[in-house]
Amino acid sequence: MGFFIETLIGGLMAGMLYSLVALGFVLIFKASSVFNFAQGAMVLFAALAMARFSEWFPIWFGFDNLFLANLLAFLAAGALMFLMAWLIERLVLRHLVNQEGATLLMATLGISYFVDGLGQSIFGSDIYQIDIGMPKEPVFALENVFEGGIMLNLEDLYAAAIAASLVIVLTLFFNKTTTGRALRAVADDHQAAQSIGIPLNRIWFIVWCVAGVVALVAGMIWGSKLGVQFSLTTVALRALPVIILGGLTSVPGAIIGGLLIGVGEKLSEVFLGSYVGGGIEIWFAYVLALIVLMFRPQGLFGEKIIDRV
Repeated sequence: MGFFIETLIGGLMAGMLYSLVALGFVLIFKASSVFNFAQGAMVLFAALAMARFSEWFPIWFGFDNLFLANLLAFLAAGALMFLMAWLIERLVLRHLVNQEGATLLMATLGISYFVDGLGQSIFGSDIYQIDIGMPKEPVFALENVFEGGIMLNLEDLYAAAIAASLVIVLTLFFNKTTTGRALRAVADDHQAAQSIGIPLNRIWFIVWCVAGVVALVAGMIWGSKLGVQFSLTTVALRALPVIILGGLTSVPGAIIGGLLIGVGEKLSEVFLGSYVGGGIEIWFAYVLALIVLMFRPQGLFGEKIIDRV
């Protein structure tokens, strides 16, 4: 029983990180009805900026304080993501208002390749480390209840707490603020939102800024766990089944979908891997997403599309 709980907790921790990446897709889709293929590149770019700035600032300003270096690096990387959001809105999205979804999709694909190349040109292409002070050593809990206790990875717990806090803030932002309600209105109908005075360009800028912050937090956490390397863009591919399962328009769906897939991957790998030859953790999420698509194409929490004729 203790091993099962340990595996379950590990799955929940991994699922929360998947949810964090999936949030970037959901936020932009809710505001622009476009699937943002550039989200993985944004995660990588933000992580590269955070890693390199935390190296450069102590050298440039002559101090030796890890917390201060990380704080300044986070603020600088955040400002860089805001600048990127402004440039994307100004140079790309502004000229594609009310265009077909396929056009916007191809635009984000082009942005993805551009951001990948830009990150490599500015920050380099080596493997970099982000040290934000999260403990790496595991701890054992409930030793009096289960023999040997339950091993918990403190880094995963800290990462999950950061991700959960950001999710709560975003949920409150979407449901309790005027800007959040405007974002939902724009997602429902661009032209109708414009007709009642909602500035579409400003809303798109705001949502890309929020998605940039989400990408920065996700990149910081994944970079701390795995190191910052260009394979980090594939983290976005792990988030695709999450948004298919939860629904492209649902923030809670992204969270629950991430948790379900994280838990499913860990449990299936541990308890079913020996029967199917291993590697089930790689394809489990995609098979689950395909099954959901067969019976509920909009996802478990997505809005059902009803066409009236």
